[in-house]
Amino acid sequence: MENVNTALNYSRRRVGTGFWFVVLGAALWGADPLFRIQLLKHLTSAQIVLLEHVLLFLFAAPVLWSHRNELKAIRIKQAAALLFISWGGSAIASILFTQALSSGSGNLNAVLLLQKMQPLFAIIMARLILREALPKYFSGLIVLAIAGTYLLTFGWTLPIGDFSDFIQIGSLLSLGAAALWGGSTVMGRYMLRSMKYETVTSLRFMLALPLLFLITSSEGAPWTLPSSTGELTATTVNMLLQALVPGLLSLLLYYRGLSTTKASFATLAELSFPMVAVLVNWIVFKQVITMPQFVGFIFIWFALFVISRQQQD
Repeated sequence: MENVNTALNYSRRRVGTGFWFVVLGAALWGADPLFRIQLLKHLTSAQIVLLEHVLLFLFAAPVLWSHRNELKAIRIKQAAALLFISWGGSAIASILFTQALSSGSGNLNAVLLLQKMQPLFAIIMARLILREALPKYFSGLIVLAIAGTYLLTFGWTLPIGDFSDFIQIGSLLSLGAAALWGGSTVMGRYMLRSMKYETVTSLRFMLALPLLFLITSSEGAPWTLPSSTGELTATTVNMLLQALVPGLLSLLLYYRGLSTTKASFATLAELSFPMVAVLVNWIVFKQVITMPQFVGFIFIWFALFVISRQQQD
């Protein structure tokens, strides 16, 4: 589910097939709650993420084996970056996002729309870790994005009084996931200097497994899989679709399109993610986006659009 603006070369052609690959890849992310929330009826957040990573690693293992010679070049810095990507961006961020969907606090639309903050977290971490220059007017743009975040979380209201009114657990968990996914973008950019993307992705799934096994076993929650054959089959199919559609397939399509799409066009194309997510929430979960959420999302998107336009200069 990471919002990555890391491609180094963009085609100067008009919008073409690459744009629509980004649209389709981002749209598949919007279908994520459709599978994940159904799985929460039987499994905990950690159990869902563990099973998801097991399935993804089974698909990625042959790729890792074919690129095994690249593992010889791993040093301490690369190992630390890989652990951040796998433990933080893959394992913990996925658990936080899943818990945000199941928290019952706030709004599903807010949880999803707040993921548009990922590039801003990535820019800040790139400045701190990779010493990259901040975009122009970044201070003002980050204030605008924070205002959008506030509107997505609290709407027009002022959370004054009981401190519990100020804390929206679902939104905080969603922002935590966005920060970790944004940080993984930076670490992934660092790793791509010495390793192919396919290898990094495969290691991401593999290295996350020990931590996920530890988290799942330590929580002590029983595996409450359905007892009937029909429900068990439906849950298994749902798990496979969750891992492959908004997981593996969406990333493949997104990266395929991003390699030939300008950043400003990609930012527009990624609007398919919140649009599909809001549509799914409306049709399936009966949640309609509110006016404050719409305004907040426009604030965040405008800040990202201005930043992406600067990448053309």
